Amino acid sequence: MSRVLIRVLWLTLISGLALQGCTPPKPVRLGAPIEGYSHTSAAINRFSVNRGGGPNISPYSGGGKQNCCASLPVKWHPGLTVVVEWEKDPDPYASANWPPLGTDGYRAAYKLHAAKYTRHRAVVPVAQYEDLGIVNVHFLPCNQVAVSAGTTYPGRPDYPFHFPQKMQEPATCPES
Repeated sequence: MSRVLIRVLWLTLISGLALQGCTPPKPVRLGAPIEGYSHTSAAINRFSVNRGGGPNISPYSGGGKQNCCASLPVKWHPGLTVVVEWEKDPDPYASANWPPLGTDGYRAAYKLHAAKYTRHRAVVPVAQYEDLGIVNVHFLPCNQVAVSAGTTYPGRPDYPFHFPQKMQEPATCPES
């Protein structure tokens, strides 16, 4: 073999190895959009999943409004959990009987009302998923939470949860 051919082969090999370093590795975690559903008469003023903020949710509603983002693994694994934190307004329609907006009476009523907000934190298992998608958080009676993070969505047969839109709080909740 001629020296020129050997040099060409050698440079080709070196160039090929150098270019391999330019390919970024596949991500292990990604930021996924967060969506919420309140299945109770309470409003969820704010919530977060692994410190990523979700939208506020009116009673018995949700979906269609997303915030960014919760960091989750691209591939689900057994034992996967997230930390969900939320603030709940147990009487979201109380302001209907308050003094006019902008008055001292309104501000005083709001202050008394906001003192009744409750704050919660739960470590929640994530339902199994094939591909990471929207993080759906379901707020249920007794301060229970269910979380999915796949590419399917509520109402589809392959969605992991089938909660009714309206669920009533029992007279007493089981101890956690």
